[in-house]
Amino acid sequence: MKNGVKMLDIARKLNVSVVTVSNALGGRDGVSDEMRQKICETADKMGYKPSNTKSGNKSGFLPRMGKNIGILTSERFVGSRGTFYWELTANISNRLSQMNLTTVYECIGRESEKLAVIPNMIAEKKVDGVFVIGQVHRNYIEMLSRIDIPMVFVDFYDCRYNVDSVNSDSFNGGYLLTDHLISRGHRDIGFFGNFNATSSINDRFLGYLKCLIENNIPYRRDWTLDDRDDMGILYSDIHFPDDMPTAFVCNCDETAFRVISALRTKGVRVPEDISVVGYDNYTVSNICIPAITTIEVDIDRMSESSVELMVRKLSTPGYSEGRRIIIGKLIEKNSVFDISSSV
Repeated sequence: MKNGVKMLDIARKLNVSVVTVSNALGGRDGVSDEMRQKICETADKMGYKPSNTKSGNKSGFLPRMGKNIGILTSERFVGSRGTFYWELTANISNRLSQMNLTTVYECIGRESEKLAVIPNMIAEKKVDGVFVIGQVHRNYIEMLSRIDIPMVFVDFYDCRYNVDSVNSDSFNGGYLLTDHLISRGHRDIGFFGNFNATSSINDRFLGYLKCLIENNIPYRRDWTLDDRDDMGILYSDIHFPDDMPTAFVCNCDETAFRVISALRTKGVRVPEDISVVGYDNYTVSNICIPAITTIEVDIDRMSESSVELMVRKLSTPGYSEGRRIIIGKLIEKNSVFDISSSV
């Protein structure tokens, strides 16, 4: 805007989302009459001037008309029964739609990812900005980092490249899960997850490790078990050590679900014999028997923050913010046994 006032400035002034401001100024549903009036009055006082006008629009404002935003996801995150990333993608896409931004989706094939083939939506100049949801191979990140287009990584980051990202607080989440197990009397605690597969798993592992160190619990390398290969493809079989811990911290609910199933096949009871915790609080954590104690990722806040960051980058060429961290919370369910109470 010529006067420098943007939707984001109004949103911050009133402590509301950019989507709410957009709906209010655009005369769309989803905003109370009181809040709509407050937003419009604040916009007038701040000297906000819309960049687009259209006859029939109540405020003369139509945000980002004609902008297309791409969403890239690796094919390994596309499951037949849906995944955490599908929900995240749908949430972001819905928020973009509310702001008159069109979503263009593209799934990255395994070979294209390994060979760092530029996505069609970018090669054919179909998009004005891109979200990359879920970890991709470092070669692919390097290729993307050289493209001059507003870009936001969602749920992963890479310190080698200057690309803005929005992430769950995985380090703190890994710590909270481990601390929860320790508070229930566990000291023999393993970790399920290939910590080199994604930045999120790496941070969750480091949080687990920090909690062990702070509680003077020795770290055992043989209790850190891979659940996937270096490309992030989950192994079909779960393998356990001969000498088992009393609990496992799993890097995600999907892995926790598979670990519980594999333990049951071996005749091991969860949580009576071995406790298991996960991460995400996705659907699978509730359909599992027992329901999985986990860290809830705030998908709404991640999506809102991602879209706000993209809007800022679209409106301010060259804008860079670094990493945004979204805090999660521990959700206690039925997969942890309290050893201390049984002694």
